[in-house]
Amino acid sequence: MTSTSNRSQVQIKPWSATDLELLYRLNAPEMLEHLGGPETDEQVLARHKRYVEIGAKGTGRMFSIVLLPELEAVGNIGYWERNWQGETVYEIGWGVLPPFQGRGIAAAATQAAIASARGEGKHRSIHAFPSVDNPASNAICRRLGFEFVAECSFEYPPGSFMRCNDWRLNLEQYL
Repeated sequence: MTSTSNRSQVQIKPWSATDLELLYRLNAPEMLEHLGGPETDEQVLARHKRYVEIGAKGTGRMFSIVLLPELEAVGNIGYWERNWQGETVYEIGWGVLPPFQGRGIAAAATQAAIASARGEGKHRSIHAFPSVDNPASNAICRRLGFEFVAECSFEYPPGSFMRCNDWRLNLEQYL
């Protein structure tokens, strides 16, 4: 899946065993300031295993974000099933390394991931839960046509609660 950002073409590729180094690069304090901070090596390895296996389980997909034509991995994006307010929905989340932020890469990758989720025809909606203190991620939701539902309390990481915005996108109507 390829989409065009402001200056580069953006492709999302299914997460693979070779993406572990990228996950370590994404596990930086500046990348996770809105998500409880960096994980331990053990947590990163467990996350990588979940990312590699999720597609085969049929409960979502994880992707690396790659810039073309350089084939440089610059982030990740994915969606996974979550029970939210009594309904099974997809949740979507993304991260782009700091040198590549502000160039439309996350928005282009999010569009491609939404198209993947929509193509599965499994769930009616996909939700994003960016921190209320993360203006860039909230702006991506607005830009891509997500509907603001409400501010909410969200447990992430487990045992820690954060204030988030609940953004919902109807996959059946998304073009």
